[in-house]
Amino acid sequence: MTLRLLLKKRSLSLFMAAVVIFSCLMLVSCPEEEVDFEVTSETAAIDYSPYAGTTINVYNWGEYISDGSEGTVDVNKAFTKLTGIEVNYTNFSGNEDMYSKLKSGGISYDVIIPSDYMIERLISEGMLLKLNFNNIPNYKYISEEYRNLYFDSDNEYSVPYNVGMVGIIYNTEMVSSAPDSWSVLCDPALSDKILMFNNPRDAFAIAQFMLDIDINTQNADDWEKAKEWLMNQKNYVKSYVMDEVFNKMESGSAAVAPYYAGDFLSMYQNNDDLAFVYPKEGTNIFVDSACIPTSAKNKAAAELYINFLLDPNVALQNAQTICYASPNTAVVENEDYQNFLKELHPEANAILYPSFEELYPGKDVNDYYYRNLPQATLDKISTLWSELKIASTENSDSYIIYILCITAVILLAGVVVFLKVRKRRRINA
Repeated sequence: MTLRLLLKKRSLSLFMAAVVIFSCLMLVSCPEEEVDFEVTSETAAIDYSPYAGTTINVYNWGEYISDGSEGTVDVNKAFTKLTGIEVNYTNFSGNEDMYSKLKSGGISYDVIIPSDYMIERLISEGMLLKLNFNNIPNYKYISEEYRNLYFDSDNEYSVPYNVGMVGIIYNTEMVSSAPDSWSVLCDPALSDKILMFNNPRDAFAIAQFMLDIDINTQNADDWEKAKEWLMNQKNYVKSYVMDEVFNKMESGSAAVAPYYAGDFLSMYQNNDDLAFVYPKEGTNIFVDSACIPTSAKNKAAAELYINFLLDPNVALQNAQTICYASPNTAVVENEDYQNFLKELHPEANAILYPSFEELYPGKDVNDYYYRNLPQATLDKISTLWSELKIASTENSDSYIIYILCITAVILLAGVVVFLKVRKRRRINA
C-alpha cells in the first residue's frame, strides 16, 4: 500500500487519537473531597513517631491502589496522615519494566509490588531484603492458602497484596458468540479489534497454552514455536496494551482482550456489554506481593507501610476499588465485601475466587504459575519479544503513526484544557 493511501485511510483517526492523548496529558483535574477513614485500633496504636517526617518510595502497578478518586479513600494520604511518613508513589506497567528500573540503580525504592516469578528472580539475585515481621503484625490476616508459596517458601521476603488469574474480556455486542478459547485472539472476523498483552511473559503464555507447551519450558525451540504463533496472531491485533486496555475496552473501540480478572470487573462498571471467561486451554495464576529491595533507604517505615496495606479497613478499601481478589481473610469474610461483590457483578465472586479444580479438572495448580527461568532462557525470551515487537511495528506502519502524532503534538503545543478527567465509576459498599 502506498504512503498516500495509508495516510488517506489512517490520518484522521490517528490524528484524533493524538489529540485525545495530548489533551489528557494537559488536563487539570479538580481536587477530590477527602473521605473520612479510620484504620483498626491495633494499627492506629503503633508508635510511628520515630519515622515521622521521613519519606518512602513506593513502586506499584498502575490502577492498583485506592487513590481517592470517585469518593474512595486515598490510601497513601491516609498513611501519611496516620504516620507522618510521606509517600512518593510511582507506577510501572509490567514486571520486566520494574526489574529493569530496579536493576539500573537509578533510583532506590522502599516498597515494590512485583509478581511471584519476579519475586523468585529478585530473591535469587540478592535484590530483596528479609522482612522484620515484628513491624508487620497484620500479616496474621494473610490466608494460609497464600503462605509458603514456591517463590518465597519460608515467607521471608514478601507479603501477598493481591491475587488472581488471567482470562478473556470480550464485548458481547461485537463478538458473535461467547468464546471459550484463546483462539478468539486470532479470529479473522475480529481483525483489528483484538488487543494483546504488551509484556512478554503473559503474551508468550497464551501462545504456549494454545500449543500445549509448558509455560515454564527451558527448551529454546518451544519459545520459537510460541513466537511463531504470536507472529501470526499479530496480523489481527489492533494494539499491544497494558493499562490502555481500560479505555479501549470500556469505549468499545476493541472487541476482545486478554487481561486480569479484577480489571474486568472495573471495566464492567463502565460498560456492561463486557463479559469474561477463563479459556479452556489453561491460564496463568498470579500472586502480587509487597517486597523491600536492597536499595531501600527507609526499611522500617516501608514495613509499616506494608502493615498498613494489610489493615482490614485499608485492604477492604483496596479490594473494593481495584476489584482484585484479596488474600486477606478479614476482607474475604467481611459481610460488606460480600454484598459489594453481589452488587458489582452477578458472577463477581466466581470470577475472583474460582474453583481451580472445577475449571481445570485433573490439572496441577502449580503448573499455572510462572516460574523464574535460567538467564539463557530469559535472554531468549527477550530476543524473541524484541523481534516480535519490531515486526509488529513495521507491519503497523509505525513511522506514519509517529509522524502524525508528532504533528498533532506540535499543533496542540501550549493548549491547556481545563476539564474534569472522567474517572471510572466505582461501586462502594
